[in-house]
Amino acid sequence: MIVRSLSDIEGTDRDVHSASGTWRSKRIVLAKEGVGFSLHETVLYAGTETSMWYANHIEAVFCVEGEAELTNEETGEKHWIRPGTMYLLDGHEKHTLRPKTDFRVLCVFNPPVTGREDHDENGVYPLLTEA
Repeated sequence: MIVRSLSDIEGTDRDVHSASGTWRSKRIVLAKEGVGFSLHETVLYAGTETSMWYANHIEAVFCVEGEAELTNEETGEKHWIRPGTMYLLDGHEKHTLRPKTDFRVLCVFNPPVTGREDHDENGVYPLLTEA
């Protein structure tokens, strides 16, 4: 059994700040736990824009605080994401988030991430594995 709090993660290698400065992610469950998914609490900062494309992962996102505009870059479709709303990138959709306020979400990734990932120039997380 694993029990872990967000305060346990702060300031550790599981507390990841993006190179772009647009988000911070606390990686609660990682690939090294061996459970088949990873779980993160991520905050995207108000007034920023983050374009992503999870070419190697499926991601489910559940909003717990704040609001953001989500744009499906493949269709142009836009959605307002607010607390209690989930979106699932089950088709590896290219997408952009524009938070109106600080936007706190819980994210589940499959395959799980290692904790070292950051978006590359195409918005993609590389497919890293644990040794």
